[in-house]
Amino acid sequence: MKTSDFDYDLPPDRIAQTPAEPRDAARLLVLRRDREGVEHRAVRDLPDLLAPGDVLVVNDTRVIPARVFGRKERGGGAAELLLLEELPGGDWDVLLRARRRPRPGDRIVLPGGATATLIADGELGRARARIEAPGPVLDWLERFGAPPLPPYIRRERNDARRADDRERYQTIYAARPGAVAAPTAGLHFTPELFQRLAGRGIERVAVTLHVGLGTFRPVAAENAEDHRMEAERYEVTVEAAARINAARDAGGRIVAVGSTSVRTLETVADAEGRARAASGRSDLFIRPGHRFRLVDAMLTNFHLPRSTLLMMVAALAGRERVLAAYREAVAAGYRFYSYGDAMLIL
Repeated sequence: MKTSDFDYDLPPDRIAQTPAEPRDAARLLVLRRDREGVEHRAVRDLPDLLAPGDVLVVNDTRVIPARVFGRKERGGGAAELLLLEELPGGDWDVLLRARRRPRPGDRIVLPGGATATLIADGELGRARARIEAPGPVLDWLERFGAPPLPPYIRRERNDARRADDRERYQTIYAARPGAVAAPTAGLHFTPELFQRLAGRGIERVAVTLHVGLGTFRPVAAENAEDHRMEAERYEVTVEAAARINAARDAGGRIVAVGSTSVRTLETVADAEGRARAASGRSDLFIRPGHRFRLVDAMLTNFHLPRSTLLMMVAALAGRERVLAAYREAVAAGYRFYSYGDAMLIL
């Protein structure tokens, strides 16, 4: 299976720079696996597209404002840090960008009286750094960090839209800090939409996967099978597993909201298609040929060409059908990627 098999053409003006307003006004392309063609709807139509007894499984991770800008203590050049994850012992795994890369032992002066000392250099821009801040690092980031928007969402340093990004690049049900990218399919939900879904007898259950580089790292290998996913932290509680299994036993469909919910569910699914309560790190790479044990349907955004996310969608709905649906979405003016429109696979 070639990585190039998952390529498609996307005009740059189809990449959404701002989210839909309100959230559930985003367009929704509906692809049903049991029939040809697609339907053009809106996310607010979800209650009519799902059935009583279905369960929506959402990812309740919370995006931390993990991007900070500083200056190298030696030389004064600009440096940018993306704090990925706190490591055992208190150091941080970071992505570091600077014109001249600091060496181990060098310090970066950060806003609010904080510093970052480079402990060890890594590969592909990674580094291990010791962050010293006046108080807990997460509290400091809330004051001085910026939302870690993907690079295709263009923002200048003084862009007024940055203030809106702190709210809009976050699901309304985000609860557990730890992600450095949003589970973007969840960005479309509003309290009113959840209320209408509940009125239809469609339940919501939360699992957690802290979105990191594993979700978005580009596939560099020519053969997709040679790509190795980076592990990301997940948790499915006893209560969540019980509610998912009860819905399935009653004949309801398991509808995963986003690729991270899909990966979490398929990680904890046993051979009989039941959810297990578990926590740990998942490096599951879902691509065509994967046998889905737990996920019946999926709400997802439109993904980058050649990405593991597009491969996951193709695993559920078929590569040719998905690429044909993407071509139709481009022709119909859908907005793509994190702030864009959505697809529902039933």
